[in-house]
Amino acid sequence: MPGRIRHQKEYEMNPKVKSQMRQNKRYRIRKKISGTAANPRLSVFRSNAEIYAQLIDDNNGVTLVSASSKDKDIATQKGTKSEISKLVGAAVARKAGELGIKEVTFDRGGFLYHGRVKALAEGAREGGLQF
Repeated sequence: MPGRIRHQKEYEMNPKVKSQMRQNKRYRIRKKISGTAANPRLSVFRSNAEIYAQLIDDNNGVTLVSASSKDKDIATQKGTKSEISKLVGAAVARKAGELGIKEVTFDRGGFLYHGRVKALAEGAREGGLQF
């Protein structure tokens, strides 16, 4: 049958299908975790070039702290994407520490806990956040 996807690999390589699969994972994760003012959600978004992180209080619908690889102090740094991600995690932890936030819930946003997402988490842990 023409038009039928024969192999799983072809199916997963389709960009629309790949993004829909990530969205479904994201929804499954968000059903289970949410953030409060005392224990906010550390949400991660990773694009091909940049990485973004924010601490969110879901009860009030407010972003408490945010950091990204586009921030001026981080954008001037040289290094690999993983090294930059670690700096973003440390920046989020530093800003959270200024607000007195020590404990968070990690939301990987449907991305695998590997590479840049893992580096961001490690940077946040080294900065003093617990999750």
